[in-house]
Amino acid sequence: MLRAYAAAPLTLRHVVEASAVGSLRVEPATPEDFPRIAELTGGVYRAEGSAPVEYQRELRDVAGRADRAELLVARDGGTVVGSVALVLAGEFGEITDSDEEAAFRMLVVDPAARGRGVGELLVRDCLDRARAAGKRRMVLSTDPSMRSAHRLYERLGFARLPERDWSPLPGVQLLAYGLAL
Repeated sequence: MLRAYAAAPLTLRHVVEASAVGSLRVEPATPEDFPRIAELTGGVYRAEGSAPVEYQRELRDVAGRADRAELLVARDGGTVVGSVALVLAGEFGEITDSDEEAAFRMLVVDPAARGRGVGELLVRDCLDRARAAGKRRMVLSTDPSMRSAHRLYERLGFARLPERDWSPLPGVQLLAYGLAL
């Protein structure tokens, strides 16, 4: 049972920590996390068939990603169980149209930790950070086969932006979603 105390408003972070999913928390990644993030991201995308060979190098280039985005991890205790790259500025956002937009990329959750709210916690943290940075909209692109991710985005209020669907590589078509912040 969750208990809310009058002294502190109940936030998603409190709900997750107080529930049966353990002590999940989101924080900035450190260079020590990079090998685990590379293994997790490359492995999950490859296993789901969402990463052509040409994209595997980029998925495993965590240091390069950290130079172009705010790299966040979800931890359960001391174990990294998820990661995402939050893009507040620059071309790494790829589908951002203006300085008022933020994007997140390469959201990944360890298959052993799925169904515990890890992905939602990472997305909500990205939304909070984008709002704090003064952004007006969050955008993202996703593979059409990632149906569970689509359900998460839609449950959080994201809407399809079909006019912004795009193809980063021949034979790869990505769907765009957006959410006003």
